[in-house]
Amino acid sequence: MRSFGFTGMVLCAAAFCASAVVSAFPEYDPGSEQILVYTRTAEPNSYPDGLARSVHFARSTDGKHFTAMNENYGILFARGTLTEQNTIRPKCVKNPVIFPMKDGGYGIMAVRTNENGTPDEESKGKVLLWTTKDLIHFSEQVLVDMGTTEQIGFIEHIGLPSGYHSYYTFEWQSEFGKPYSTEITDFGTPGKTTGLRDDVEMELEEPLEILEPNGVGFLENNSPRRVFVPRSLADRAALHWGHIVSVAARVPENVLAASADDLAKVKAEIVYSDGSTTVKPVKWDASNVQFDKPGKYEITGTVQNESYGFPLARAWGDPVIFKWDGKFYFIATTDARNNIGLYVREADNPHDLFADGVKEHLILDKDEARQLIQTFWAPEFHVIGDDLYILFAVGGRAWGPQCHYMKLKKGASIIDPASWEDPVKILKKDGKGVGDGGISLDMTYIKAGGKSYYVWSYRRGIGSPRDTGSMLYIATIDEKNPGVLTSEPVLLSRPLYGWENVRGTINNEGPYSFNANGKVYLTFSGGDAGGYTYALGLLTADENADLLDLKSWTKSNAPVLSFYSVPNRWGPGHNAFFMDDFGNLMISYHGETSLRARERCVAIHRVHFDIDGEPVFDMSAERDLDPALTNVKTTVVVSGR
Repeated sequence: MRSFGFTGMVLCAAAFCASAVVSAFPEYDPGSEQILVYTRTAEPNSYPDGLARSVHFARSTDGKHFTAMNENYGILFARGTLTEQNTIRPKCVKNPVIFPMKDGGYGIMAVRTNENGTPDEESKGKVLLWTTKDLIHFSEQVLVDMGTTEQIGFIEHIGLPSGYHSYYTFEWQSEFGKPYSTEITDFGTPGKTTGLRDDVEMELEEPLEILEPNGVGFLENNSPRRVFVPRSLADRAALHWGHIVSVAARVPENVLAASADDLAKVKAEIVYSDGSTTVKPVKWDASNVQFDKPGKYEITGTVQNESYGFPLARAWGDPVIFKWDGKFYFIATTDARNNIGLYVREADNPHDLFADGVKEHLILDKDEARQLIQTFWAPEFHVIGDDLYILFAVGGRAWGPQCHYMKLKKGASIIDPASWEDPVKILKKDGKGVGDGGISLDMTYIKAGGKSYYVWSYRRGIGSPRDTGSMLYIATIDEKNPGVLTSEPVLLSRPLYGWENVRGTINNEGPYSFNANGKVYLTFSGGDAGGYTYALGLLTADENADLLDLKSWTKSNAPVLSFYSVPNRWGPGHNAFFMDDFGNLMISYHGETSLRARERCVAIHRVHFDIDGEPVFDMSAERDLDPALTNVKTTVVVSGR
């Protein structure tokens, strides 16, 4: 875990607690743990407003010392709102609380604010609510009306419900410091404010310490709020929001083998901290085994881990690794060449794509006559139908990238520029470009449920007061004619969460998908594409669902890969996936080597699947296989023929 010069963090603030609520915290129960919710103080150069003013979680066994979850990165983010000009108003939160729901599970409430923490006029008299059964999956946030009047002012603090009947009773404090009480029967309807409560007392909570933080801040006029949960639930949530690591390497005690080839088939089962497993090849030392002589031979072996250093290549963004006809290919945005041209590397394996002196083949150059002049962005290889294509963006003399495709001629070589047909601009059903009226980029292809789709990023008004931010759109296509959409574009996602629009970056871009366990997993990027806040989000849908139906999709509230996820990889984003020769699903992305590097570099590591079959995107090589587990041994049994 990285630290910024601090070994601990103390939570100490003027916590607003009604006396009736304080009694909700009994003495420590050995069968449960406490879960705390809080926000952090913004650090403009390392953890800005859009991240700090989100709901963070921590756990404790003694009620005094808390360990941050999710590396002290936010877990619940307020969703922004839209102006009449279709631009985004970023939103944040303050003073969150967590409480048990009367029907089971837990509720999390927070006061919504503007990005800089100032009062949010749009949610005056209302508070945000999420619900959860497991502290892992959360309902979509809703605004709960606390039944206030204009004279009461903004809500400042929320207390925990003091009891359950057929309704909840919440104590809360206005911006003027006055205590009120609201009865809520249904969170979907306005509550009943019962007015001033003279019997409500304000008390201070004792200082709370959060261990092992990233960053240096924690609160801004915040009131720590915590709840008891079963230890098994706290353990599972902490495991989900923590890091899965290898804990054991298993090989058979005895192996029946008649040759070295038989022995090479024996792999190690790697066990992880959540109970999930994978298999890895073993390099066996069989030098003392006589395969022509029956007997038992004790041997040792070294478990092999497919690991890649970082950075693999500097000044490349949006990296894609692709296998075709037994070879691996690398293509990306060429930052060092001012994003001009499409260059491809070819090798027998992914590692050799980044070997010293590897040749880069220019397959598409700047061409004034064809209006291929600038922003050769985010090229991706995709097999659509029976043909291989490159999807990419390119612009003409006037700046404005637009989505194009380029088709490989039958039986031709990827690295030969003559093998590719002329680039074609991708059109909507009405014959207009998918980016008309704005810019389009980062197009990717999905095949699921027997249907073919494009997903791409579209933006209007970039750099102006009417900047919509980049948005993800989806539409169907015909594999036989992939240059024209067969449906109207559907808006799939906008950068409404604080981590997506942090510091004015307003990005949803770089989509890329894979299918596994009956689902489509579509990653995308938000935050600063050239900075440390860049991060990966996740959209998930059933593989056979109608992917044009927004109800088919679930969007992660928090990123699945951020600059807190893998040590010393800042701003991880704009990724792709590929299968290596060992059957591993690998993720490639660009990241930076330091907080201020501003140089995009290629990174690769394995995607793990946890005990529930869900993908884990932060599996660094060290977590994937602890070096202490690499040495294994077995007994080879050679039988007579």
